[in-house]
Amino acid sequence: MSASSDPYREFDNKSVLVTGGTGTFGKRFIKNLLTRSKVRRVVIYSRDEFKQYEMQQEFSASAPLLRFFIGDVRDAQRLQLAARETDIIVHSAALKQVPAAEYNPFECIRTNIMGAENVVHAALNNGVDKVLALSTDKAANPINLYGATKLASDKIFVAANNLSGSIGTRFSVVRYGNVVGSRGSVIPFFRRLIAEGANHLPITDARMTRFWITLQQGVDFVSSSIAMMRGGEIFVPKIPSMRMTDLAACLAPHLPIKEIGIRPGEKLHEVMVTDDDSRMTLELPDRYIIEPAFNFWHRETYLKSGAKSVAEGFRYASDTNDDWLDGDRLTQLMAETIA
Repeated sequence: MSASSDPYREFDNKSVLVTGGTGTFGKRFIKNLLTRSKVRRVVIYSRDEFKQYEMQQEFSASAPLLRFFIGDVRDAQRLQLAARETDIIVHSAALKQVPAAEYNPFECIRTNIMGAENVVHAALNNGVDKVLALSTDKAANPINLYGATKLASDKIFVAANNLSGSIGTRFSVVRYGNVVGSRGSVIPFFRRLIAEGANHLPITDARMTRFWITLQQGVDFVSSSIAMMRGGEIFVPKIPSMRMTDLAACLAPHLPIKEIGIRPGEKLHEVMVTDDDSRMTLELPDRYIIEPAFNFWHRETYLKSGAKSVAEGFRYASDTNDDWLDGDRLTQLMAETIA
């Protein structure tokens, strides 16, 4: 990553709070903290008692460094307690399933928007140094409720920099695409159908494309973004795209594809930098940085490190991406995911 030769040094002797700490991202991120940094303390904040128990068993060798807090980001008071004496917060807790969000809108709003507000207040009230929130490609020009709540969350975290004053807390956002092999994603779904002897694979639309990133790449990108953040940025990694038909053909070349129609709230293609954002977007070799519209935010630091402005009207979308996955690269990514 361009941020640092080893961004995990940023966590040395720091206390880190991870919301959604027992989720797919949280577990991998915490594992990296424990093995690649000299972190002083890690607070795992989540709702699931059993998952916390499993993590306690898995990371028993690091028990002195870990603190397990059962709590919901909707619970502002509990979150305030969890954030005491914390240096860095990584906010990964969210309701993420698009169809579930469409059917349960109030629940999604309470977790993704009100939860974001609670994280901001907890960070400010406890004098936290840095807060990085995980977002999604669906937050750019959203058409579904999940994307809309994450867009609102992004705006909350970016605007929170205006509230920190002499406290000095800095808030930034990371936005990336589908994680290869994550729970609820299409790859495990297709694999289950293949294992059960399906005679076809369902594709919602043959034209559909998506961005893809491995879990480890996502964790490393978050870490490097924390190391380089100044507050207010939305960091977007440069990652490959793939057509869903090519994905299906790679996983099961012997099975035909059946189009079943786009689901509620689903896009044909995902966007991570919109053309309207292009006027405020810088480019580095491994990422784009969407700048905040703040008077105090100066781009000189990034320009000195080699960042360049993108052309006005630039759009970073999964269908116009210049980096495409083929079968060999997808197989490699899936192998990395299993490892």
